[in-house]
Amino acid sequence: MNGTIINLLIDILIIFFLLSGTFFVFSGALGVVRFKNVYLRLHAATKSSTLGVAGLMLGAFLFMLNEHGIVSGKLLLGILFVLITAPVSAHMIGRAAYKSGIPLSEEAVQDDYKETFEE
Repeated sequence: MNGTIINLLIDILIIFFLLSGTFFVFSGALGVVRFKNVYLRLHAATKSSTLGVAGLMLGAFLFMLNEHGIVSGKLLLGILFVLITAPVSAHMIGRAAYKSGIPLSEEAVQDDYKETFEE
């Protein structure tokens, strides 16, 4: 009896992670299509996709653990890899876009990089 309740709760947790990951990936894709400039698109592509991929991989990890009893280190390393590399790559792409002279949006009220690149 207790085993079935625990399996049900784990299945609900797996469904939650898979649905939330799918939502974040979809909202990131929608943001890339809908936002106006490269900086906003970059933000949408990295922030929501990082959470989305982590949620999907965590759901897959819990599924493998629950259904097959396999602890998949590759999925955990994949989550760690995405959480480390996506923000760094977004920062570098944004910095390269700024140095290339791509303008900020008209709604931007502050330019923190201006002082850095005036040298």
